[in-house]
Amino acid sequence: MSQRKAKAENDVPAAAPAGVEDEIAYLAKRHRVSPAIVREIMRRSGASERAAIEREIQKGKARR
Repeated sequence: MSQRKAKAENDVPAAAPAGVEDEIAYLAKRHRVSPAIVREIMRRSGASERAAIEREIQKGKARR
């Protein structure tokens, strides 16, 4: 169990560069979701390219 807890603590992402924050803000505004949702999608998928993130956002919207 301690291994699982240690791994979870290591999964916290480092501060993102300014360019990534601009991309997050753009995607959030374009798809009308919060920037936190975009960050969470990026963290879960491990992708940082715009097309992959947009596909994940659309999948989430289709579930609504």
